[in-house]
Order: sequence, then C-alpha cells, then structure tokens
Amino acid sequence: MTVTGIITALIVGLIIGALGRLVVPGKQNIPVWLTLVIGVVAALLGTVLARATGVADTRGVDWIELLFQVVLAAIGVALVAGYGSRRRIHR
Repeated sequence: MTVTGIITALIVGLIIGALGRLVVPGKQNIPVWLTLVIGVVAALLGTVLARATGVADTRGVDWIELLFQVVLAAIGVALVAGYGSRRRIHR
C-alpha cells in the first residue's frame, strides 16, 4: 500500500467514523483516534459486504456501499460507547 493509499484510508475512516457518531443518538465519550479506528474498520467491512452482495460497483456514487459503511460505523460506535448500558432505568 502506498502512502497515498494509507492517507486516503485514514481520511475515509475519519469521515465514516464521524458519520457513524452522528447516527447514534446522544453524546459518545470516545476519543477521536477510536472514532478513526472504528471508521476504517467499518469502511473495510462495508466494502466487503457491498462486494459480497454485488452492489459495490455501480455507475456514480455507490450509495448502498456508503450506507453499509455508516451503519457498521454506527454499530461500532454504539458498542464502544456502551450506548445500551446507559439506557437502563435506575430506581
């Protein structure tokens, strides 16, 4: 992988991670570096999933692939931020 490829992967990962954070309701107290890691992993897994389902290579913007990536990033952010554990009712 070239330096340009690595930089591109990091930028795409940061954008996907940020979009994933926007989708999850509430404030997530996770650092930027963890958002980047979640975004990169979600981008890679989303691309693999899009290719497996045959929607990765279309004319124009691959909206379904992007949707897969953002949903996976949102799931990753929610898991890391512990979203489900904070919603318990305290008596």
